Amino acid sequence: MDLRAKYDQAIQTAKKLGFQGAATQEGDKLHFKGTVRSEDEKNQIWNAIKTQGDWQREIVADVQVVPSAQPVGTSGAGGSSRTYTVQSGDTLSKIAKEHYGNASNYTKIFDANKDQLTDPDKIKPGQVLKIPV
Repeated sequence: MDLRAKYDQAIQTAKKLGFQGAATQEGDKLHFKGTVRSEDEKNQIWNAIKTQGDWQREIVADVQVVPSAQPVGTSGAGGSSRTYTVQSGDTLSKIAKEHYGNASNYTKIFDANKDQLTDPDKIKPGQVLKIPV
């Protein structure tokens, strides 16, 4: 079976994101190995992989995050933070679940971005939010 064809959507997603690596078929497994610049990019690749029902038996993935050379900002409280660019369909709860594992932590993100947010339900694609660590 040609797994590269079956997982072409995931491969194209990885290419679009600037994935530095390869997807190679070895026997009955497709191996994704490489790096991306953010957790969000890594999650986008995983989401594309998971569109196939058999992905758990067919995929071996080692996708590492290697942050870009941008300086890391700091939150107003003196703690460190990273940034996240809002995508279409995002909510603060969804972003909090991705970064903290708990959607109810959206208030941490909202509080860190009060300079640009007045309502936690009103975020826009393209906004760059601080994600406190």
